[in-house]
Amino acid sequence: MIKIVTQDFNQAVPRVDEKMFVGTVKGQTLVADDDAPSQRVNAISFLDGARNRWHRHTTEQVLVVTHGEGIIADDSGERAIRAGDVVLVQPNERHWHGAAPGKDMTHLAILLPGKMTVDEDQS
Repeated sequence: MIKIVTQDFNQAVPRVDEKMFVGTVKGQTLVADDDAPSQRVNAISFLDGARNRWHRHTTEQVLVVTHGEGIIADDSGERAIRAGDVVLVQPNERHWHGAAPGKDMTHLAILLPGKMTVDEDQS
């Protein structure tokens, strides 16, 4: 069965997990576990410089930037990302991502089943 879901910022709900996010973040689940147990797709909007905290995934993560300007960071430094960019984060790579200071950024986050860990050390 084919399912079509439209990304709609008005359907995004606040993500208020202070352990994971800094600033105003909204998300919309586009493909959930009950739709496709082998993958998840979420549209995540980071508003006015918001970002997530240092974290890791046990599987690859693909980020498809659909709007705005942002930053992807790993232990080697920060890199600018913008609409049209596709980012591949390898398993267990410590990283964070979000909007550039004073900007908004939305990306699709595509993940396989696995575990995410927020790092205790946020420096």
